[in-house]
Amino acid sequence: MRKPTGVLYRRSAHLVSYWEKERMIFENYATGVRIAAEPIACEILRLFDEWRPAELVFLRLREFTALSLKKALRELCRYSLLERRDRLRNRAEQAMLTWRQWNPSAGFFHFSTKDTPFTSEPAGIARLLRQRARKWPVPPPIKRYPRARQISLPAPRTGGEFPKVMLARRTWRRFSTRPIQLSELATLLKLTWGVQQWVRVPGIGRLALKTSPSAGALHPVEPYLLALRVTGLPAGLYHYAADTHRLELLKAGASSRQIANYLPAQGWYGSAAALMLMTAVFPRTQWKYWSPRAYRTVLLDSGHLCQSFCLVATWLGLAPFCTMALADSRIEKDLGVDGVTESVIYAAGVGSRPRALAWAPSPPSRYLS
Repeated sequence: MRKPTGVLYRRSAHLVSYWEKERMIFENYATGVRIAAEPIACEILRLFDEWRPAELVFLRLREFTALSLKKALRELCRYSLLERRDRLRNRAEQAMLTWRQWNPSAGFFHFSTKDTPFTSEPAGIARLLRQRARKWPVPPPIKRYPRARQISLPAPRTGGEFPKVMLARRTWRRFSTRPIQLSELATLLKLTWGVQQWVRVPGIGRLALKTSPSAGALHPVEPYLLALRVTGLPAGLYHYAADTHRLELLKAGASSRQIANYLPAQGWYGSAAALMLMTAVFPRTQWKYWSPRAYRTVLLDSGHLCQSFCLVATWLGLAPFCTMALADSRIEKDLGVDGVTESVIYAAGVGSRPRALAWAPSPPSRYLS
């Protein structure tokens, strides 16, 4: 038999296919490409589970002309469903090899939900939610078992500083123009992300202990600071070194517009004094936990840290906030991370409280956290 010649093809390892009404959707969650295609694409892709020449398709699918199959191969390559061996591999596809134990379930969820479009038109959002509520009433915020035996509990202890801070925690959306102090920022960073202690595990190495829990004490979350108005600190983009308690300058200069660009549809945060961008260094968690379920722990870790940040800021008399309305790729580009092995997952920020206001949400005030 004559040995096949020519270009070799292989399907991407990061494909998911599903039906959307009558259309069959193919999505490469590594490259972010999502297209509709005929079901025959499944048969073509099935034949390229490893590097193979186009001749293989022509032999197996004789009911189609060679011209139509060549066109199909070109389109599948164009939309990154197929790879060509004679071309450089897409950087995202290459980096995604670090996710191989978690794919497709965790990888598909994480990468297909990046760079989501957001709207900042309050009147339109309010109108949409009212229409939705008429058709589907808002689910009750509390669950009850009225037929179960009821046991009254003693009144909670709410005296003292800690309960006071817990009860005062709010998401602020308006801020004073007063800068925050460098000492306040240092306290926020150290008590939220700073390494408090090291423990040595024989045969593994050192593990960091922080004020928030982390699965396996692996602490995948890295903090970056966009400083705008911090007394004694030049405006700029920094990385916080959690072990040395130091800031590492990545880029000088920062503006309110930058916050608005990073947090689309959240323009009210542009007047904050500082923004914390949390990334996840996934290999830290992937090294120990091979099940894709571990992706949940990374999200939980960032949530633990964010609550710590908000409580410390409240204790300091500052105005904290948090949001997941992120312009993922724009942030990752400015941070200089690849978006795969290290990817932005959460943002928190802080400012000075407006004078004479106990709490300052932004309009529309009926949609608060």
